[in-house]
This record gives sequence, structure tokens and C-alpha cells, in this order.
Amino acid sequence: MADVTIDRVELLAGDVASALAAGRLGDPFAVLGPHQGARGRFLRVFVPGAVAVAVSQGSGLPVALRPSEPAGLFVGDLDPGAYLLTVTWPGGAQVTEDVYAFGPLLGDLDLHLIGEGHHLKLADALGSALATIDGIRGVRFAVWAPNAARVSVVGDFNAWDGRRHLMRRRGDSGIWEIFIPRLGSGELYKYEIVDRHGHLLPQKADPLARAAELPPGTASVVPRTPSHVWRDETWLASRARHQDQEAPVSIYELHPGSWVRGAEGKPLDWRGLADRLVPYAKEMGFTHIELLPVAEHPFTGSWGYQPLGLFAPTRRFGEPEDFAVFVDACHQGGLGVIIDWVPAHFPSDVHGLARFDGTALYEHEDPREGFHKDWNTLIYNFGRREVSGFLIASALHWLDHFHVDGLRVDAVASMLYRDYSRGPGEWSPNIHGGRDNLEAIQFLRRLNGLVAERHPGAIMIAEESTAWPGVTRPPLEGGLGFTFKWNMGWMHDTLEYQKRDPLYRRHHHHEMTFGLVYAFAEHFVLPLSHDEVVHGKGSLLTKMPGDHWTKLAALRAYLSFMWGHPGKKLLFMGGEIAQVREWDHDGEIDWDLLNDPRHAGVQALVRDVNRIYGEQPALHATDSLPEGFRWIIQDDRHNSVLAFLREKAGHPPVLVVVNMTPIERSGYRVGVPQPGYWREVLNSNASEYGGTGSGNGGGAEAQALSQSSEAFSLGLLLPPLSALFFVKGT
Repeated sequence: MADVTIDRVELLAGDVASALAAGRLGDPFAVLGPHQGARGRFLRVFVPGAVAVAVSQGSGLPVALRPSEPAGLFVGDLDPGAYLLTVTWPGGAQVTEDVYAFGPLLGDLDLHLIGEGHHLKLADALGSALATIDGIRGVRFAVWAPNAARVSVVGDFNAWDGRRHLMRRRGDSGIWEIFIPRLGSGELYKYEIVDRHGHLLPQKADPLARAAELPPGTASVVPRTPSHVWRDETWLASRARHQDQEAPVSIYELHPGSWVRGAEGKPLDWRGLADRLVPYAKEMGFTHIELLPVAEHPFTGSWGYQPLGLFAPTRRFGEPEDFAVFVDACHQGGLGVIIDWVPAHFPSDVHGLARFDGTALYEHEDPREGFHKDWNTLIYNFGRREVSGFLIASALHWLDHFHVDGLRVDAVASMLYRDYSRGPGEWSPNIHGGRDNLEAIQFLRRLNGLVAERHPGAIMIAEESTAWPGVTRPPLEGGLGFTFKWNMGWMHDTLEYQKRDPLYRRHHHHEMTFGLVYAFAEHFVLPLSHDEVVHGKGSLLTKMPGDHWTKLAALRAYLSFMWGHPGKKLLFMGGEIAQVREWDHDGEIDWDLLNDPRHAGVQALVRDVNRIYGEQPALHATDSLPEGFRWIIQDDRHNSVLAFLREKAGHPPVLVVVNMTPIERSGYRVGVPQPGYWREVLNSNASEYGGTGSGNGGGAEAQALSQSSEAFSLGLLLPPLSALFFVKGT
């Protein structure tokens, strides 16, 4: 190392020095680090707050750099080759490589794919990641902020000083990047951004963070290198047949923080949840678990439906590795895992995506397109390539990295219509003057197509509450390409019926039958979800009229009717034990109810009806085929009785008979297509379920008496508020 002089060092222009001092320098690599001047190689290091800086090369001793202007800038001559910095702070010394000695990080292909919205592994390019560059270990950071004048990464490692690690802008790509040597996993960080008008924005969490600080903290976290060894090969190899249209799909929906509480009333972590939930759900006969959104979200009371970390499992229940362990445990237990995923909107928290670089980057500038009045949230700009690419990469990330088996896409209706929940003058039409959100439609079709292509056998489920045609039709046929759609109409109609006094149900019989008019227009899931047991709606049990016994009997009959009806099944936690209280996300299910045999009876019914549903192909293999369903009694309004046949060629038919009044009916004749003995495989009034025990003694013999256009019939006793399942020939 030569004697320290400033002979080689080119002085900074006054405006550049001022911008550097103020943390407003947009191109720090043009100024800092090693440079070749007219007189040779020299070095500039900017470390505000440092007492001194020395540089060492090879085996030579450290040589002090000269303090310069502005304060915090140190300069000196530099010979060819690598070098180390020794930075002396008031509290000690730090030896490190110079962040401004490293070249560009992302390749041109990465930048191109990001700009086109086609980088399907976006979290491998953007965000933070452990990396080794030129043999040096550290952390690489990259973020999209095209309208920023300056971006820096801040954290404990630089005292949250945005002047210390100014990032490199990669041309017109809008990507900013930096490599910080000797940094490791677990570091908290955010981005500090100066907008194009020179305004310093609130520090922003990383949109591509794969881990986050425990709320109410809002920082992103440098993730660890994934180390979980997956053991779910058997499940993944057979997943497609467990989730296709002919499979028995019975979903147990839950909020992970309030299913059951552990020590001191705290929520279980992912590993504790796996230990208790997997055997329970399996024993109950459910085939899948559906989790309310697990992506990181700032407000616990949103239940995850206002997420900001679309690539990070919430820290509330552990590390990302712990979530992987949970999914793996489910798979090894034979359970599929579906997560709710929210591309319809995002909250306006200042540390999040809102005005991320000082502009409407992820959202729309026009509030008529970019703001949800109902939820006080912002709407993604689906027409912007980088934004749609961000969302698609998020969806694929959960399937790629965490092996989830499907996504339930929240609030699809709000995405499809530009006038969703808006009055005249509050929305703007599409380019054709219509109300359809053409950009959202294109986004959903592309999303579903890519999921089907890259993860055959994974399922996509739409929460879509309107009559939009072709939600589950393939995109090539003009549809949206979802695997299943929640049947919101069925749920609304049948719950309204259940709320009615049985005396008046005869006047509303259509509420139980109308769903069959369109039952095969889509591939449906019948949902009794969390939305129906919160916000003053009461629990499923309290929706039923009458005294406690009557409520329980009506709920048993209703759940049995649901399991007999065409469509896959979804039940929110607590419904299986006839939860009395409305769901409280700060509590847990009232498991003590199981000490009451009547509530334990409802649980036993759900267990048994799940078993029967799985055992009888007629109840699940033709859920989407009209030939698999036949009305036997559709119009007995006076008695509020329904009867229908579920059929699958080559398998025994199943007869479902429902009596929705508290009146026992003896000798009630129901037509059947075949002679012989019909075994009663389910009676929701059985004593083990909390009923009176009256029924048909295990079955009935078909007689050659025609009824309801059938050549044979059964003379049945219909218990009060009950559902009966009969299987022919077993």
C-alpha cells in the first residue's frame, strides 16, 4: 500500500457531496467504492458516524483513509486487488468487505422476466437471501421501486441509517440491489426510499420477504436457508386422485390461532398444532384442512385477510420452517392442506405496499379502480405486468416451497366487477364500456393455467358469490379455470331455511331445493365457513329455532343433508361439536361442550357421515354430474320432507330422506328404483348422536308399490328433524 495521499482521489462535486450527505444520492456506485482516476486507483468509503476507516490489502498492515467532505466520507489511494475495511466506531471496530466493491447481482434474464411479469420464482430474485459472492458470504437484497430517486436497506446492522447502504439501480428495470457482506439470517431490515420528488417515505417492509418480525413489529427478516427434509413423496404422488372431481373431499376449515389454546392460553405454534390437529382431523374423517390466510398480516383481527407479506408465513405461529413441518405432518397423515390466499386487496399500512415508491405502484392511482370501500383496502393493479407477476409468483411460492395442495382465492367477485359494491359515478367502465374487470379476468385465467401446468393435481378454489358463468370451466373454453367454486347461493338459501320456524318452512320449501337447479353448472364446494359464525351471526347451532334439543336435532339433520347433497364439503371448526358461542378469534373452541353427550353426539354424527361419504362412491364420485342425482320427493312442502337418490354406475345407490319438521311421520312411503333390502346406514336421530333413537330398525324392504314414478317403495318412519341414509344391496 502506498503512502496515503489524495493525489489519486478525485474530489466530489459540491452537489454530489451534498446529496451523499443527505442520503439523496441515486447512483452510489458511481461515487463510492474503488475507482480508477487519471492518476490511478483510489477508494471512497462513506460511513456516517465512524471515527476512522483503514484499508488493508494482502498481508500489509491497515492504512488509514483520510477524512473528507462531507462528514463520514473517507478517501485514499488503493492498489489493484482485493481489500478489507476496518471501520472504527465509538463502541468498537468492524472488519468487513466494502459493499461498493461488488458488481451487479441480478442477471439480464432475471431483469427481463421481472419486467415482463413472467418471473415465476420471483422470491429467488427479489427480497433478501443468503448468498456467497466472490467467495464472500453475506446477504443479497433486491427490490422493485421504479419511481424512487434513492433506495437503501436499513436494519440493526447499520443503526437504521438510510445513508449507509444506498442500493444500486439496475437501469430502467426499476430494480434496486445491494450485497452486504458478513450479514446473516435473522437480521431485521426494511427499505428506506426517497421518492422522485425528494420526499423521504416511511420505511417499507420487503414485499418479497420470506420471513417477518413478530407483530406488532413490521420489519422483514433475512430468511434462513431451508433445511426441512420433506417426507411427503407418497402423498404428492397420489395427490391428484385425492383432489379430483370424483374424490370425496371433506374440508375442515380453521383459524390456526383459535382452534385450541396451549399453555397460559396462548395459541399453539405450527408444530404443536400438527401434533394435535392432524390426528383429530383424520379421526373425524376429514380429507383436507383449510387454513384462514397464513401470509403475514399486520392486524391480527383481520384473521389474515389483509395481508402484506404474500411470501411469508406469519411469525405468530413460528418460523417458515415450522410451517413446512406442519404441512409435511398433514401429508404424512393423509390430509391435504389448502390455504386461503388474498389477491383481491391489501391494507394501506404505511410500512406496506401502499404508495410503495411514492407512487401508486401496486395499486391504482384512481380510487374508483383502486380502493375498496367495504374493507378500506387497496386494489391491486392487475393490468400492470409486474404486479400480476408478483401475485402469480406468490401463489406458486406456496405450492413450490411449502407443498400446499391448493389455494382458496378470497373475494373473487370483487375482482371480476369494476362496479363491485359501488354506486353510480363511483366506478369507471372498461375499454368496452362494460363493468367486467378485463385485467382481473386475464390475471385469474393465467394464474389458474400456470398452477395447473406447474403443479398438476393442485386445486384452485374460488370464493365467488355471483352467477359469473364458467368459474370452473377451462380458460380455453372461456372460463376462469378454477377447480372448484364455493356454492354461496346454496349456503345462503339453506341457512335462511334453517333459521325459520318449522311451522312456516312449508312456505319456503324452495330454499332447500333451488340449489339443484344449478348444482351441476360448476364444480362446487358446499361451504359452512367462518363467515357464517361471526359478526353477530351467531353459531350454526344458534341459527336453529326452538329449545336446545330441537336446535341440536335440526343441526344434525342439516349437516346430514349437506353431506348427502351434491358438492364437496367444508365445515368451519366448532361446527362439528355444535359450538354455542359465536367464533372468537381471541379464544378457542368450547371443547368442554364434549362433556355433554348431546354435543359429543353431533361430533359422532360428523365423524360417521364423513366415513359414509368416503365409503360410498355414489355420494362423492358424481358430485358434478347431473346423472348422479335424482329427486324422489321434491315437492312435499306440506310435510317439509325431501328425498333424493345419489347414484354411481357400478356402485350401490344411496337414498337420502330428510324430515325438516319436529313431527314424527310413520308409514311415510318413499319410492326406490330397485327391490330388495335397503340398509339404513345413517339416522341422525340415533341415540348415540343425541336423538330419541326412533328409526327403521336398521333398514327396510322395498315393496312392489309404485311411488314417485318408481316401481318400488319403502314404508319408512321419519323421526322428527332427521335425515336418513339408505344404501341398496349391502
